[in-house]
Order: sequence, then C-alpha cells, then structure tokens
Amino acid sequence: MKNAASLRRTASGPSPIGLRSAFEHLARRPIKLVPLTFAGAIALVTGLFMLPIAQADPGGTTVLDAVFTATSAITVTGLATVDTPVHWTGFGEAVIMVAMQVGGLGIMTSAAFMGLLVSKRLGLRSRLMAQAELHSALNLGDLRGVIFRAFAVAGIVEAAVALVLALRFHYGYGMGRGEAAWQGLFHGVSAFNNGGFSLFSDSLMSFANDPLVIVPITAASIIGGLGMPVIFEVTRRGWGRKRWTLHTKMTLAGTTILFAGGFVVFLAFEWANPATFGPMGWHEKTLSAFFQSAMLRTTGFNSIDVGAMEDHSVLVSIVLMFIGGGSASTSGGIKVTTFFVLLWVIWSEVRAEPDASAFRTRLSVNVIRQALTIALLYVAVNVTAVVAMTLLHPEFALHESAFEVASALATVGQSTGLTAELDAASKVLIIALMFIGRIGPVLLATALAIRTRRRLYHYPEGRPLVG
Repeated sequence: MKNAASLRRTASGPSPIGLRSAFEHLARRPIKLVPLTFAGAIALVTGLFMLPIAQADPGGTTVLDAVFTATSAITVTGLATVDTPVHWTGFGEAVIMVAMQVGGLGIMTSAAFMGLLVSKRLGLRSRLMAQAELHSALNLGDLRGVIFRAFAVAGIVEAAVALVLALRFHYGYGMGRGEAAWQGLFHGVSAFNNGGFSLFSDSLMSFANDPLVIVPITAASIIGGLGMPVIFEVTRRGWGRKRWTLHTKMTLAGTTILFAGGFVVFLAFEWANPATFGPMGWHEKTLSAFFQSAMLRTTGFNSIDVGAMEDHSVLVSIVLMFIGGGSASTSGGIKVTTFFVLLWVIWSEVRAEPDASAFRTRLSVNVIRQALTIALLYVAVNVTAVVAMTLLHPEFALHESAFEVASALATVGQSTGLTAELDAASKVLIIALMFIGRIGPVLLATALAIRTRRRLYHYPEGRPLVG
C-alpha cells in the first residue's frame, strides 16, 4: 500500500529519482538518444509551424502537414506537401532553415558519437585497427573537437555559397539586398545540409541555365554529401592521396564514378526529351545533367521537370538515390562505401580470389556482413513501402510510387509531382520513411558493430547449392 509521501510524489509528477533513473538508463544505452533527439526536434518544429506567425496561407496548416514539413526539414529531405514560399511566412521559412541546419549537423555529430561508442565497445585488437583506419580523419577521443570541426566546415561552406548566390541574385536578377541575402543564406544552408528546400515554387528550374547559381549549390551539396571523416582527412595539411584511409579512398572514388555515370546517363536519355533537355543548347544540357546527377544522391533540388523524365532516367534516379552519399554525411541511402564494399566482393568472387580487397587492402569479413545486412534490409523496407504506396494510391504509376518512396527513404527530396496528391495515410507512410531513412543506417551500422562477438566453437560447415 502506498504511503502518503509516495502518493504526493505520484500526484505532483515524476520524482527526481525517477528522472535520474531514466537518464541513467539512456546513459547506459546511448544508441537510443539519437532517435529520441530527432523525434523531440520534430515535435518542437511542428509546434512552431502551428503558430499563426509561421503561416502565410489564410487557410491555416493542418497538424499532419506541419509534422510532414518538420520531419522533412529535420531529416533534411526536402519533400513538401505545401508550397514553401507561398504557405509559410518569413518566420516559417527561418524555422525550416534552422531545422535543416540542426538536422544536418545533428546527423554528422550523431554519426561521430556512434563511432566513438563503437570504438569503446570493441575489443583491444579491433579498437587498434579502427583507430589506425579512422584516427587520421576523426579524433576518436575528442568528440568536442569533432563537433567544432563540423560546425566550422558547415559555416565556411554555407557562408561562401550564400555570398556568391546573394551577389548573383542582387546583380543578376534585380533582387533587393535584403531579399538576395536571405535567398543566398537559405539556399546555402539547404545545399550544404542536403535539405532540398527552396524558396522558389519551381525549385531551381528558373536558374537551370545559370552556372553562377547551379555550380555553387552543386559544390556545397557534394561537399556535404562526402561526410565529415572524408572532409577532415582531405583538408588535413601534409596528407597525400597515398596516405588516405581506405574509407576516404572508397568514398571519393565511388562518388566520382557515380557522379560521372549519372551525368552520362541523364545526358544520353534526356538529350532529345522535349519536356526536359530538348529545347536547351548543348552547354545548357551539360549543366542540367551535371546538376541532376549530383542532386539525386544528395540534396534533391531540381532544375528540370522530374515528372517529365524518361522512364529510363527515372530508374537510374532510383538507383542513385538508393546508393546515396558518404557515411557520416548529410545525405541518405545505404551510403557509397556500403555499395562499393558489396561491389568489390562481387568482383573478387568473379575473379575467384580468396579475399575481397580494395586499394590493396583486404576487406574485413565483419564489414562485408554489415554491408550486406544494411543493403538487404534497406531493399526490404523500400519494396514493402512501394507495395503499400501502390495499395494506397492504385492510380499512381508503379515507377512514380517507387520514385516517391525511394526519395523519402533516401532523404533526397525530389518528386515526380505526387507529394501534393498524397492522402493522410500515405503522408504518414512518407513521414515514417523519412525518419527511418535519416537515422536508420547509422543506428543499424552501430548496432551491428557493437553486437559483434566471437564464438569459441563452430558448427559443421555446409555448402548448399547457390545459383
């Protein structure tokens, strides 16, 4: 039977001891902090969107649309059920920008934090191997230094892009200084954090032929999509290509290959498409292919009508979104290194080599298993979501549903035009996919690494038929 003191504590709310126990529980299981932090940020931003000061549309904002926009901003996706520059006031736009900044830097620092967690949970030998591979890029003993560097890199890149864009908007398009500065800052933050939100209703289609707008945004998006470990390493003085870690080599090589491949494919498939590249000159087509190839793996801005692309281009777009960008970056997908680890495994198997190796380095069996697990689970979630979307909206074409789902799960943000037509149930589905796609790969990779253990026995070996 409860005494009077305990009844009073219950009536007045949770006791300090209960709160202390909750914090101690989270401290013992810090992997739970990431989803809880992101969920809390989404709830806060949703509340700000519901304020009258944030809404320019006289019709108001539904709770579901506010949650959708908040999730899209915090997960730096860029999908929107409302017209951003029309529906939101300057205050609402500022909330979106800050949310993108918090979400982008949050996932970078969360990934660094998870890396520290994994390093401390591994055995001595594995920790030494991890330090040898990662210490050159990230100081595994100084999380504060990692966070400071992340903010410094973000600030420098965003400021540089904001300045270039502001000058271009002011002198090239006649915008007032205040408006040009705001447009430059918003798009600089959106580009580096791979947010994909734009203050133009047609995204960047009005600037498709302007390299002074397209190139800075593309550069910021690519840098943000490389990941902090790679950025730190390639900018460290005295470090040369021959001394880069395997992670950096794979990320840079993979990014280059995917970028070049996407560029060639879009240029070839869309060259004569009258609804996209057709009316453009050859240099404008080149710029648009360059932009589209970069945006589909990271940010989600668009300079062409995505819904008018050829079916072949849509399929390639889904593949690029599926792969995504670099680990510990603001981009989504299974990540470049995950994809190329599996690719090198296939290449080694085709060549009948006993070990899978890349850049004269043997790939760890644990890394191969983790990459395979992440990729297959990602495929399973993607396929399940596509089936659900087709059931909810049988009027949508299959490739349109697949593109929308891939864009949400990979936190890319491009759409063939379906986002504004989603009903309540499909909006909830897209919200869940954006949340899973943002924090899922980091948490899954961390959980797999932490749970790695060695058995003192082995079962008899079996060889089932394969193929």
